[in-house]
Amino acid sequence: MTNSAAISAYWDAAADAFDDEPDHGLRHETTREAWTACLDAWMPPTAADVLDVGCGTGSLSRLLAEAGYRVTGVDLAPRMVDQARGKFLAAGLEGRFLVGDAANPPTEQDGFDVVLSRHLLWTLPDPDSALRAWISRLRTGGTLILVEGRWREAGQTGRPYVAGAETLPWHRGIAAEDLAAAVRPLVVDLRVEDLSDKPDLWGHPVSDERYALIARV
Repeated sequence: MTNSAAISAYWDAAADAFDDEPDHGLRHETTREAWTACLDAWMPPTAADVLDVGCGTGSLSRLLAEAGYRVTGVDLAPRMVDQARGKFLAAGLEGRFLVGDAANPPTEQDGFDVVLSRHLLWTLPDPDSALRAWISRLRTGGTLILVEGRWREAGQTGRPYVAGAETLPWHRGIAAEDLAAAVRPLVVDLRVEDLSDKPDLWGHPVSDERYALIARV
């Protein structure tokens, strides 16, 4: 089984090049606009408190802050959090970023209107527990947004992932129907949106399964 120190070290080492991926850095206008359109469709229509778990370098957090949402980001890798903070500072945006376990966010008793997670569940030793923890952070009527898939490769950086990754419950991702089955007992309703046929989100066409699960508590 993997351990948090190894996972943190892996993503710390990946931080400098992380934004080179089109869907990570959102540096190209077409990719940024594609993610903005998706978030507009998934998010509540009014300003809300958002918890971005596994926020990485904060690219989605930035889009949300620019749209007027109040964002808290959590990531296990300190260098990822440093980059997210720097991104907000450079843009003159307000946001809170915490170093901690995204599976059990260190947000005290804070409640949120939205919990957002992108491409995180495959890295977690206990994803079912993480789902319960995230939902517990949501206020009544809140929204859980999970952007997930079944990956051709386990790592998202081109480097072999940490030792023991093959023992992770959702190693290489999880199919939409399986994630929906895990989430459905915990929420009031949910829907799944296919993202595999939207190359602008990824910066290129993809052949694996990618989707968003949007649920309400």
